[in-house]
Amino acid sequence: MVDFKKYFKNKKITLMGLGVLGRGVGDAAFLADCGADLIVTDLKNKEALQESLIQLSKYENIKFILGEHRIEDFQNRDMILKSAGVPLDSVHISEAKKQGIPIEMSSALFSKIAMQNGVKIIGITGTRGKSTTTHLIYQILMRAYTEHILGDAKIFLGGNIKGVATLPFLSEIKNGDIAVLELDSWQLQGFGEDRISPHISVFTTFLPDHMNYYNNDLHKYLSDKANIFLNQKPSDFFILGEQAKDIILNQYKNDIHSSLSIFGSQNFPDSWNLYIPGEHNRYNAVLSIAAARMLQVPDETIKTAVELFTGVEGRLQLIKEKDGIKIFNDTTSTMPDATIAGLKAVSKNKNVVLLMGGTDKSIDMSTLIKIIPEYVKAVILIPGSGTDKIKSSIESLSIPSHFVSTLEEGFNKSVDIAQHDDVILFSPAFASFGLFNNEYDRGEQFNELVKRF
Repeated sequence: MVDFKKYFKNKKITLMGLGVLGRGVGDAAFLADCGADLIVTDLKNKEALQESLIQLSKYENIKFILGEHRIEDFQNRDMILKSAGVPLDSVHISEAKKQGIPIEMSSALFSKIAMQNGVKIIGITGTRGKSTTTHLIYQILMRAYTEHILGDAKIFLGGNIKGVATLPFLSEIKNGDIAVLELDSWQLQGFGEDRISPHISVFTTFLPDHMNYYNNDLHKYLSDKANIFLNQKPSDFFILGEQAKDIILNQYKNDIHSSLSIFGSQNFPDSWNLYIPGEHNRYNAVLSIAAARMLQVPDETIKTAVELFTGVEGRLQLIKEKDGIKIFNDTTSTMPDATIAGLKAVSKNKNVVLLMGGTDKSIDMSTLIKIIPEYVKAVILIPGSGTDKIKSSIESLSIPSHFVSTLEEGFNKSVDIAQHDDVILFSPAFASFGLFNNEYDRGEQFNELVKRF
């Protein structure tokens, strides 16, 4: 057993990246409560981080270095806690590694300690589908918990979850509990550093994404993702989605040491119903069902949870229906394949008014552009470097296109165009930076506009 308070007490820790989503704040508060000697450094300035700083103002053992990262804050420390998205070629992380200072990441550090204390970890990754799969697994296990199927095991939801810091779970999680973690490629770098993988690993899909971060190196992106299964033991389980099967088995077949199962949407039980639309969500549901079955949750319990699941905020979420027009918020669609899946799920006879656009991520958009006329009656684009990149291609399509200067203008234009039995789909296909703080901010602003409709 690891005493987490003793583990962190008096340790000199540098937390790289505080952020505004709440995860960094939660980690910093937890470490400060444990008695760590903490430096928090972030490239954002005091004004940008004001809300986060207010929450940490009571701690005297936190030193803040804002608006910059200093080399000296990565020297003579006991640990660097690196936030997700820190560049692979960071000179500050390189300096810490030169000095032999351990580089940790929140979800991996939590998992390393929790696993030593008898906690079962379920990890979910994939380019698309990981959020829905994660939340559905959590809902299934919470129903099993309320039905006393899992004994006294409590269920925790963490990882890449908005506003949730995973590290503080250590103060309440115990032997036999279960943590369900959504893990992006950046968080899985930490699992690679610690040479650990979850007890049950779910890999949904693999598609080109974040190529701006990975310098167009798809193998680097895949190698980070692969950490979810590379350090599993023979007693562990690896659930692999059919879409990712070929690339995983071609590159890592001899590196899989756990029990491997492969599933696709065709494995969804014929007699079960699914509220959330689209073939891709049947696929996600199948992977969630498989994970629950690995924990011996009976099908009756799984079926009830699956049929009650209404989806995840900002992921093909039906926000409103008025005058026969359905409005979907799909703000977390930050890549073309996600928007394609959304179009296929909600379109009927080219009845979609597609509101899209944003910041370029160096992903090929040609397939999306090609299929847009099959599903869309009009496309409206908000500003961004990605929008600029595809402008001429969109203008050449056989459907009306409109370029607007704000999200509000784009939504109002969508409402003007949409008629009874139409769908307004906000599915950007690009990143949110520029007009918005992040995709959550983007989605919240969209929802506010919908409320006024």
